[in-house]
Amino acid sequence: MKKFLLLLLFCPVSSPVKHKLKFLITASSGVPNFPEFVAAAVVDEVLVGYCDTKKKIVEPKQDWVKTFLENNPQQLEFYTQRCSEIDPNFFKARIDNFKQRFNQSGGVHILQRMSGCEWDDETGEVNGFNRYGYDGEDFLALNLKTSTWIAVKPEAVIIKQRWDADISRIKYNEIFLTQMCLEWLKMYLDYSKIFLLRKDLPSVSLLQKSPSSPVSCHATGFYPDRAMMFWRKDGEELHEDVDLGEILPNHDGSFQMSVDLDLSSVPAEDWRRYDCVFHLSGVEDHIVTKLDKAEIRTNREKPTNMTIPIIAVVVVLALVLLAVIGVRVYRKKKAKCPPSPDNSVELSENLNPESK
Repeated sequence: MKKFLLLLLFCPVSSPVKHKLKFLITASSGVPNFPEFVAAAVVDEVLVGYCDTKKKIVEPKQDWVKTFLENNPQQLEFYTQRCSEIDPNFFKARIDNFKQRFNQSGGVHILQRMSGCEWDDETGEVNGFNRYGYDGEDFLALNLKTSTWIAVKPEAVIIKQRWDADISRIKYNEIFLTQMCLEWLKMYLDYSKIFLLRKDLPSVSLLQKSPSSPVSCHATGFYPDRAMMFWRKDGEELHEDVDLGEILPNHDGSFQMSVDLDLSSVPAEDWRRYDCVFHLSGVEDHIVTKLDKAEIRTNREKPTNMTIPIIAVVVVLALVLLAVIGVRVYRKKKAKCPPSPDNSVELSENLNPESK
């Protein structure tokens, strides 16, 4: 039974995948030190782009998005216009209209919209969505099947009636949410595969804080985050005296992880029997790092390497000190010494003028 459950866990199960492209917009009124308009684009729950009325530029949030926009300037131009001019003005008018409808002259007010599409890559089914929230509560939602708006709150009924009468905007929403959005979603997914399906191997190092600390096998710079790391002894995976750390993200989008091995009870002559193994999913070859004391990076000082520089410094300081002392002794002796023979004759003549 155990073997059967393990097979279920490790065997891949094919299932349809639903992909989603969402555009999130927040317009605000009366919020100090906050942009009046903020927009974000999200693909499969990953933030890919951002803009607001303070920066007035489109910011790609993933490396592949930056490259995509460089290669597709028409997309960058579209998003720049929407973010810097069209949508901020549109949503300012919307929120002013809402405030007028509800007799709200001041205070803080927030209007939000979430729109986009969801695509089932197995059945081909596409579902568009366009929903509004006002002051933190659901407010209106577009029903694409009936081409009408749904008033989620009673206060929204009067606005629903006005929006239902705007047939041209409803048609535009239908085309955008079921056709343009789907086309863009597929384009983004295809382009991101170049980056998302890449395999980057890490650099692996052996680290140790002190002689009594465990030896850590550390791998950094790998992608994706589907990886395994373990210690072996004589080719057999170890489970005792081993501490496996979490996989953590790096600032550049790659990942790092480590696995510690307690060697406190292992004789030094047995270290050569141990090695660390890193395996990245989808890559056939493993990275094997032998446990070698000479390869371990540590914060400890190495006396053998520091002895010669320290001795050299001490000798130089001693020589300088001796030189200074010698000069002082010489000056003192010179001051106490009797005059030289030439000077003594002159002195004698000065004391005995009769001899002249």
